[in-house]
Amino acid sequence: MKGGGVSSTYPLPPSKRRWRGLAVAVFGLVVLSMLVPLVFLLGIHNGFQSTGFGSEDRSSTPSHKKYENYDPVEQDVPQIQSEVDKSTHLDNLMERLKPNLPKDVITIANDAANKTVRNDPLQVTVKQKTDSSPVQKEVPKPPPQENQIGMSQVTEHDKGATSDETGKPCQLEFGSYCLWRKEHKEAMKDRVVKQMKDDLFVARAYYPSIAKLPSHDKMSRELKQNIQEFEKILSESTTDADLPSHMEKRLQRMEAIIRKVKSVILDCNNVDKKLRQILDLTEDEAHFHMSQSAFLYQLAVQTMPKSLHCLSMRLTVEYFKSQSLDMDISSDKYVNPLLQHYVIFSNNILASSVVINSTVMHAKESGKQVFHVVTSGQNYYAIKLWFFRNSYKEATIQVIKIEDFNQEHDVANPGHQSLSNEYRVSVHRVSKPQITQMDTNYISVFGETHFLLPQFFPDLKRVVVLGDDIVVKEDLSPLWSINMEGKVIGASYFCSLKLGQLKSYLGEEDFDEGSCSWMSGLNFVDLVKWKERNITQKYHRLLQVVKQRTKVTSVNGVALPAILLTFEGLVHPLEASWLLSGLGQSFKVEAQAIEKAAVLHYNGLMKPWLELGIPQYKAYWKKFLVRDDLFMSQCNVNP
Repeated sequence: MKGGGVSSTYPLPPSKRRWRGLAVAVFGLVVLSMLVPLVFLLGIHNGFQSTGFGSEDRSSTPSHKKYENYDPVEQDVPQIQSEVDKSTHLDNLMERLKPNLPKDVITIANDAANKTVRNDPLQVTVKQKTDSSPVQKEVPKPPPQENQIGMSQVTEHDKGATSDETGKPCQLEFGSYCLWRKEHKEAMKDRVVKQMKDDLFVARAYYPSIAKLPSHDKMSRELKQNIQEFEKILSESTTDADLPSHMEKRLQRMEAIIRKVKSVILDCNNVDKKLRQILDLTEDEAHFHMSQSAFLYQLAVQTMPKSLHCLSMRLTVEYFKSQSLDMDISSDKYVNPLLQHYVIFSNNILASSVVINSTVMHAKESGKQVFHVVTSGQNYYAIKLWFFRNSYKEATIQVIKIEDFNQEHDVANPGHQSLSNEYRVSVHRVSKPQITQMDTNYISVFGETHFLLPQFFPDLKRVVVLGDDIVVKEDLSPLWSINMEGKVIGASYFCSLKLGQLKSYLGEEDFDEGSCSWMSGLNFVDLVKWKERNITQKYHRLLQVVKQRTKVTSVNGVALPAILLTFEGLVHPLEASWLLSGLGQSFKVEAQAIEKAAVLHYNGLMKPWLELGIPQYKAYWKKFLVRDDLFMSQCNVNP
């Protein structure tokens, strides 16, 4: 019956009813087949979040717990971040499982996740707070830690930028690779070459195993062909610029065959052995480079920089070309005991120049100052011409050649006479002896030549010995009014090393085990008391005692205990404000201590005239450089 809007009341035929029921069942199965994988995936995701498995969860969950009380105004942000992390984790999981899932399931899952984020009202609120910034960056940063990088104060240059690849802050300590890498960062020129080497290692690891399977002969030949191709290219290329064209396609082809090989069930023992061989080779190579870097570091600090060598050579040549100049002017001031006499043992032109310049610049009466620079014959002419060309207010400067002095005064001249000695000493921490960590310090003491002081200056009563690695910041004239109380030398004590810790070297000699060692760099010497106590003879006697006890033939190897024992009980301690040491070894010297010190001592390997010098301390030294000399510019001297 046909009528407008009237439905038919006739029942459907049985065949059509069966068809409709079957269609409904099929449609239900299709819907379930689409929803079950999605529910399964969401179930895995929730399980990860609750149990704490997975690298993403380990990195995200603790972070919002750590910072949740940092800013009370935005306490809802960590919770939002957790929801975002869940979505990000789901996306990452879907990406990993993508090849094994139907495309429609992936599309539905992604749409559902995106819809959840778009419909979240809190998500919109956060976006309004941050304008165009992504939500992931709304997690508040933790408050700065004062001791996080080993210093109580951090400059603006260091904030936020000194970190390594993992995001951890760089440690401002000796030998910090993180800091060195940041300062010397260069564009990587062999990124593709390194990737090729990595792929070649993996291919070589799998090839022996896949070659044993006859059923995968084609795959084996393809892998072998790629290995041979990569070996040939790498034998001729060290940087990306050396690689042939279309290298990216070859990389993709290699990685594709590696993925195919990984999908084959192989004997893991063979692969494991090959990878362990590669690991051993890599560790050996790393150990070699570490040893090489340590050697090169020692070479760098013990070798004169090219610019300083150029300066010395140019000055030496100029000295012999300028024979008409009267440079051997003798002065009565050299032997006048009423003046202030300073002695510097040095082979370094710039170092000795900075010491003298910084001293006279802070002197109230520079005309009373006489400087005696004792140097070797190799550097004598260059240093002599330098001080002839450059004036230092009204101070008088004498340059002494040690070889001429030994010949003139019939002094025994051994094969090597050190001008100064510096020792690297590592001792266990006294406060925590159970900990294996040790404190390492560089102790500067007198060298072999220092024990000739009474013979160098027989007419003088007192001298001040200055190291060539110091910078003077105040007037030193008050040193001459110090009451020595019968002591031989005045020095700064260094109580981190005591004589008791050197007992095995000192033998049965009578000494106070609690006596502190002392530092050179700034020393006031009473030459009269020196002669009365026969210090030079005492030193040589103790040197032989230590040699016999330790069976060491090197003078420098046994000099430290002999020198400390020679002056045991004969050292007048200077106030701590006179000398501040450690600027050549530690990044942790406080700025306040530097401002209070009268003399800065760059003891350690990182001297200020080297590229390895600590940058924040170099300014104090460079301030007193003489820069207007012609040879400085010609040799490009710019420490």
